[in-house]
Amino acid sequence: MFKYLLTLSLLGVLLACSPEVQLQKDAESFLQSYSKKYQQLYYASARAEWKANTYIVEGDTATENRVQRANEALAAFTGSRENIAAARRFLENKEHLTPLQLKQFQAILYEAANNPQTVADVVKERIKAERGQNKTLFGFNFKIDDRVVSANDIDLILGSETDLNKRLKAWEASKEVGRELKQGLSRLQELRNKTVQALGYNDYFSYQVSDYGMSTDEMMAMNKRFIREIWPLYRELHTYARYALAEKYGRPVPDYLPAHWLPNRWGQDWSSLVQVKGIDLDGVLEEKGAEWLVRQAERFYVSLGFPELPASFYEKSSLYPAPPGAPYKKNNHASAWHLDLDKDIRSLMSVIPTAEWYETTHHELGHIYYYISYSNPNVPLLLRGGANRAFHEAIGSMMGLAAMQKPFLEGLELIPRGTQTDKMQSLLKEALNYIVFIPWSAGVMTGFEKELYVDNLPSGDYNKLWWQLKKRYQGIVPPAERGGEFCDAASKTHINNDAAQYYDYALSYIILFQIHNHIAKNILHQEPQATNYYGNKEVGRFLSGILSAGATVDWRLLMRDALGEEISAKAMLDYFAPLMDWLKEQNKGRTYTLEPL
Repeated sequence: MFKYLLTLSLLGVLLACSPEVQLQKDAESFLQSYSKKYQQLYYASARAEWKANTYIVEGDTATENRVQRANEALAAFTGSRENIAAARRFLENKEHLTPLQLKQFQAILYEAANNPQTVADVVKERIKAERGQNKTLFGFNFKIDDRVVSANDIDLILGSETDLNKRLKAWEASKEVGRELKQGLSRLQELRNKTVQALGYNDYFSYQVSDYGMSTDEMMAMNKRFIREIWPLYRELHTYARYALAEKYGRPVPDYLPAHWLPNRWGQDWSSLVQVKGIDLDGVLEEKGAEWLVRQAERFYVSLGFPELPASFYEKSSLYPAPPGAPYKKNNHASAWHLDLDKDIRSLMSVIPTAEWYETTHHELGHIYYYISYSNPNVPLLLRGGANRAFHEAIGSMMGLAAMQKPFLEGLELIPRGTQTDKMQSLLKEALNYIVFIPWSAGVMTGFEKELYVDNLPSGDYNKLWWQLKKRYQGIVPPAERGGEFCDAASKTHINNDAAQYYDYALSYIILFQIHNHIAKNILHQEPQATNYYGNKEVGRFLSGILSAGATVDWRLLMRDALGEEISAKAMLDYFAPLMDWLKEQNKGRTYTLEPL
């Protein structure tokens, strides 16, 4: 017995001293030290960025300098030669690391490629250029007839105005910011490529795509597959919209859709072309007020079993438009923030009581609850992100979709129970959002940024390529010739400050319908077109199982485990299948101008 115990004791000593165990201990020690410093610097950078996005004042160099210093400090740490060398040393023995350690070291090197201090001057210049681009973008004064207007004002005009001259003025006003941003985008194109090339990436687009474990060719092929899969339905929607809008404006039917005829500045969402009888939310929401929209979105998540938002969320967030006459401006693009990668969660919105903002509040809180879910001890700080970048958007958009379905709205008494609605019109309205979005995101935005970074698109060709892609993938043309002095692509926020990642949104819509279809059929046992998630704790548990893993699991494996399938547009097409026959009937005798893909 004594001999047996001695043998076990010696075995324990040998194991404790084995190279594999020692490597894992050393790796864990390094990762803890790195994560602590990373969180500190990340938080400082996020707080500075928050101030710069919520309190924009002309001539405020102090805030701009604070952002510059904070971002440079974070960049210097993540891209330091020492951290790069250490991560590479550990990865040389990756077969001896734990799976979580391996993922964290890969994350360290990925982050380093965006800020390598081997080209510190380039990184510093890129950070400065990005800060300046944001300042131009969000400090820009939109004007109609020399009168300053907000982005919300422009959206309201494009959403409801029937006078084409007024619509044209609003649309043209929305694009003037691109002219101011063109030179800055050209500079960022160069600096972003140079930054990541220092760590061996071919270009900035390929660098961003690599976060999915894919090559540029693989990502482009996937996005083009999505477009091909939904193209027959999109072609029907495009034809329907041409005739409907021509009738609305009393004009001949155009071969392609003039951009200013559409209700969205970029033509990415046409859903407001359809008003579903019985579902008119703007009036009832106006009575409830903007704050009700945010609080009700929170109540929805709590009903599924998620926790209430911390008081700090409401204290620190910027949820509503800047007051009239305020001495500052704010970023007008809705976003969710995880400032310290732990407890400090905030949202930046400009909520007004409309149906669009009702859906947006549910979407943005989807991001917030994703943050809350993976901020747990099982997810290392460096892996506190979505399963992939698209998952974050998928969850937010799915909750926005769920919150707009008729049974859900009836349950909240936003519409009377038993309200009679035209199911086909409801599907049409949704398709004009979700289906229309795929050619825009997977085709126009992804195609433009691929050309921008991979093929080094010359700045003189920015607008030419932009409108070529718009016509090819969306069947949309400008109201008049738009020359090379314009940069209409840069009027889209993401081109400037969320670069080379817009395929995230295309993938998110595909994943959205796959998850929603699973919830509807396997948990709620309801038709996917008419669900009510509200109060269903089983739905909450299913979602929590996906969200709480963060980025600790490969996204393909997570999809297979949670849904039993690979990424595919099938669920989206199944959802809209009843609409296809109806559209073909409506379009009988009409001329199709989009060629089959």
